Amino acid sequence: MKQLDRLGTGIGWRPEIAAAVERLPGLDWVEVVAENVCPGHLPDSIGRLRERGVTVVPHGVSLGLGGAERPDARRLADLAGRVEALGAPLVTEHIAFVRAGGALTASPGLEAGHLLPVPRTRDALDVLCENVRIAQDSLPVPLALENIAALISWPGEEMTEGQFLAELVERTGVRLLIDVANLHTNHVNRGEDPVRALDELPVEAIAYVHVAGGLERDGVWHDTHAHPVPRAVLDILAELRSRTDPPGVLLERDDDFPPEEELAAELETIRATVAAPVRRTPAAQARGTRGTGTDVVREADVAPATPGNGTVSEAVTVSEAATVSATATVSAPAPAPAPAPATAHESARPAVPAPAAPSPAAPSAPGQGPELPARQRLGLAQAALLSALVAGTPAPEGFDARRLRVQIRALAAKRADVVAKVAPELPEILGAGYRPAYLDYAKSRPMRDGYRRDALDFAEHLLVAGRPEDPVARRRLTHWWQDRAAPRPPRRATRFVRAARAALVRG
Repeated sequence: MKQLDRLGTGIGWRPEIAAAVERLPGLDWVEVVAENVCPGHLPDSIGRLRERGVTVVPHGVSLGLGGAERPDARRLADLAGRVEALGAPLVTEHIAFVRAGGALTASPGLEAGHLLPVPRTRDALDVLCENVRIAQDSLPVPLALENIAALISWPGEEMTEGQFLAELVERTGVRLLIDVANLHTNHVNRGEDPVRALDELPVEAIAYVHVAGGLERDGVWHDTHAHPVPRAVLDILAELRSRTDPPGVLLERDDDFPPEEELAAELETIRATVAAPVRRTPAAQARGTRGTGTDVVREADVAPATPGNGTVSEAVTVSEAATVSATATVSAPAPAPAPAPATAHESARPAVPAPAAPSPAAPSAPGQGPELPARQRLGLAQAALLSALVAGTPAPEGFDARRLRVQIRALAAKRADVVAKVAPELPEILGAGYRPAYLDYAKSRPMRDGYRRDALDFAEHLLVAGRPEDPVARRRLTHWWQDRAAPRPPRRATRFVRAARAALVRG
């Protein structure tokens, strides 16, 4: 695999911290959310950084390469246009699905507004590899894919994360963007050993590394990108550095931005972690069990060789590990190494029947190739999961109910936050009633066409119901909706059609 050019140390560029980013000392590169920039109208700050020789890498969030459908040609063309506008040496996306349903499953299309995990099965890997090859053929530069953080796991998984990534790289030649914060998240939430994942993945394929902060609440780690990077994440970064010298490392911060000095200090800590030579301890080399975290010795911290000397970094904290399962198996379960020793709950878990879908042995449609049944099985399982998460349908059999509720609340809260950003007039008009009203609306009304459309649908929902009760606020909301949607709220027949569609989604 050809070695990529060195990137160095960077930070995620966000409009809220644009000025601070330009002033950060020793900044080598930045990453921008691809969907948030327009090729013909790049932010002035990005232009100034490029003039200084700072590399800019677009990071996509909407392709959904882990979904059952083939990648959308328009989205791929848009991403390619951003790559060319930024003069980027590579482009990155995620191993995730973000939408489900549609023609493949003969069900309404659903949008998650969030990155959801792909089952680590042969079916899912076959579909993912085909989707990656389609994307690679459409993009002008190398593609790298990121491992995601997750609250829930699929049952019947046939590979560990490291094995899944290794085979993906072997079959497609795709690069990897390894997020060490996501490895920590999956350690806490799913009981997966980050050291084992690093042992199994092909480190020579790493394009760069993400580092980010989060927080633990009620035994669940939330990958917020709004908190300082914890020691446990830095330890995983050091563990990765003991295996390879990654071409680039990047700090992600998406909310609750700290003062400029704190950002600079976090970047310096990341530089020091990557720069310090490390060697793995015998305990780390022998590790293969869950719950021990990482043990690395930094040579810079080791005193002259005397018995008992040396400083061992803090181990990754072990929290409540999820005993989570998921909807339905998307291919026949097969024995595979588990990412962690099973809990009593997992050991006793019954096999979950696969959703109704064409048998793998069924003939394929002409010209579609042997992957069609796999796409259908994957599509049905992902649609069932996403419908439960965003449309209020019953949870498919096999899920850990508590973790599903956490995920449902997290998705609704994220929708509320993003809608408040893209339509700031709504919380201004509704005041303290905005958030409870939106969360109630989101319980059974999935997002159908992005966040701006969601904001309009929410406002329409309130107006049709005669809300808000305050006449001044209702008049302001009506004017806001009319300015962006139509001269008047929809007629009775239109509302009936939409209600029937929503009922179909829920049923």
